[in-house]
Amino acid sequence: MFPVDMDLINIVMNAGLMVQFVLILLLFFSITSWAIMIMKYQYIKRAYTESAIFTNFFWKSRNLSDAFAKAKQLRGSPIARVFRVGYIELKKLSSSNALATSQPPQSPEAKNPSLSSRFAGTDNIKRALRRATNEETTKMTQMVPFLATTGNTAPFIGLFGTVWGIMNSFHGIGLKGSASLAVVAPGISEALIATAAGLAAAIPAVIAFNHFMHKIRTFEAELQNFSADFLNIIERDILNGKGGD
Repeated sequence: MFPVDMDLINIVMNAGLMVQFVLILLLFFSITSWAIMIMKYQYIKRAYTESAIFTNFFWKSRNLSDAFAKAKQLRGSPIARVFRVGYIELKKLSSSNALATSQPPQSPEAKNPSLSSRFAGTDNIKRALRRATNEETTKMTQMVPFLATTGNTAPFIGLFGTVWGIMNSFHGIGLKGSASLAVVAPGISEALIATAAGLAAAIPAVIAFNHFMHKIRTFEAELQNFSADFLNIIERDILNGKGGD
């Protein structure tokens, strides 16, 4: 194994400048892709774990204020962050309703506790939840498209190095007037290394991209479902005149 590794290093060190540039570029793509894979794996794993904890607590809690306190503890949960946004909007709506009902009795707002204003408040909560859901989805997809870029471009970059190495091989044949294996082998070797490097960078990136996008789509659906359930609870309480607690 060791002599083979030394031969590989020697081939890379003795390769042409263009092939070396291609290999350095592919190394950059590979290192960056692996860094993104590690970061996204940790981020999504934490998001799933803490969101499961918060969701279980949310459905078992008796009031929203306890769920809000729990949500502030689980900072790695996108569902908890979406809930915090909706809860803050709900408190604003509750404060405005309390202010309206405290007006003098002769005012129309005091005589009719304005269902239309309450529904307008729920629209604000709905928009806030939708915006928060979009922001969380955007956070989860950050840097993931780079994996797709690596998967799509790395094989072609490696192919470019392959073509360049073969061109050098034919050029060497032309200069020496010989087509012996000793003349052709170095250029073909560096060409094949460029192809292998391109595939080595692309294959893990494509696998990781598909895996992360599946996880993100699943989590996006969970965010939307939670937002819809939370909004149903709010609307039911408002229609019953309970307000937020």
